Amino acid sequence: MLETKIKYLIYVSTPFGFNKKNINSILEISNLNNKKNSITGCLIYRSDLYLQYLEGPSKELENTYNKILNDKRHSNIKKLSENNSKRRLFASWAMRGDPLITSMWNNKDVMEGTVKKLNPAEAFKIFETVSREIDQFN
Repeated sequence: MLETKIKYLIYVSTPFGFNKKNINSILEISNLNNKKNSITGCLIYRSDLYLQYLEGPSKELENTYNKILNDKRHSNIKKLSENNSKRRLFASWAMRGDPLITSMWNNKDVMEGTVKKLNPAEAFKIFETVSREIDQFN
């Protein structure tokens, strides 16, 4: 089956009411909704940061992002990058959760907006690295 052209989108936001229950809920609901809409991706998270990569058909990706913009579990949403993609980075993951990679930034970095200042290539490189690590270790 030939897949529709896909796009990817990367955004950063500030969690509101961050706890394990909310993260599990976000990942569970995202998995269900994303499977229905041919969306795959990865959410990097910690108490002061969400950094998310989403990929899929353009219309479905736009609809998903619009839902995210209205989600009260986070604020200060900033789109870092959006572009066409030749292939999926997270083809096997309707929504991969990854709490560990964010150790690359300390609290001061996050408070000063370092992550929100990532350029599109830097943001993409983070998820490309996570994707390779998943392929290597799974």
